[in-house]
Amino acid sequence: MEKLPSFQDVLDAVKRIESFIHRTPVLTCESLNRIVGTQLFFKCENFQKVGAFKFRGACNTVFSLTPTEIGRGVATHSSGNHAAALALAAQKRQAKAFIVMPKNSPAVKKDAVSEYGGEIVYCESTLTAREQALNQVIKKTGAIFVHPYNDARVIAGQGTAALELLEEVPQLDIILVPVGGGGLLSGTAISAAHLSPTTRVIAVEPAGAADAFRSFQTGKIIPSIQPETIADGLRTSLGELTFAIIQKYVSDIVTVSEATIVKAMRLVWERMKIVVEPSAAVPLAGLLENKTNGPQSRVGIILSGGNVDLENLPWSN
Repeated sequence: MEKLPSFQDVLDAVKRIESFIHRTPVLTCESLNRIVGTQLFFKCENFQKVGAFKFRGACNTVFSLTPTEIGRGVATHSSGNHAAALALAAQKRQAKAFIVMPKNSPAVKKDAVSEYGGEIVYCESTLTAREQALNQVIKKTGAIFVHPYNDARVIAGQGTAALELLEEVPQLDIILVPVGGGGLLSGTAISAAHLSPTTRVIAVEPAGAADAFRSFQTGKIIPSIQPETIADGLRTSLGELTFAIIQKYVSDIVTVSEATIVKAMRLVWERMKIVVEPSAAVPLAGLLENKTNGPQSRVGIILSGGNVDLENLPWSN
């Protein structure tokens, strides 16, 4: 296993990417505070370039590559946000990006990858199919694989979101983070551990894709097999790097129902007047279901993204 990223790696990422990313706002909402009975601070990565936090990690990785390396292009497999993020980051270095995407990825995410110049190769939605297709692409093109989350450079880049949050809103009791592959969670945990050691980092996961919850409970990675959740960004399994960081720094992982995810997503749309995707609503769902314990008068929530297929809103059917 490669070396775990450090907080210094997060600081290095800040310098590397700050001229390319948005420093996203932290918003509050009095009506949501009343509903959950605590003071909430939302780090709005739905306003990030490509509409998701993923641009941070992709940008840090792409701009870490030497001219020779980037000349080969980059490749990945992703259900959407990392795909768009890597395509845009590569475009900024005038490099090619080869993206393996499941056929059932949301249309809004497929369109974004194409718009940023990524070359899409479609596959079935299983992890095995994604990896097989990616291997064929790399063999054919020589492109450098940029893992969606199990990469120290990606993790360090994702950690810059929590760094910004804690700079703006110190002394949080909890930071709530959605978890799929664990890139955002592990990056957040590294930043919180160094900037605010008393802040608990808690991950929230759909009950229909509870592999991270089971992995955390058993102490070994349990892969995600046929996950069933509206939160398409959280259907992936943890990686060795992300799991090692999660075991070291994360306080707890909890699960929530699909109905509460939809409720949380709708509440953010209605009360805050901002668009978030289902994955981004999962942490608020954890509060709605009272899944967090201990002091929580000041809670940070990272709204991970806002890329939604408007033809398939969960409350419109």
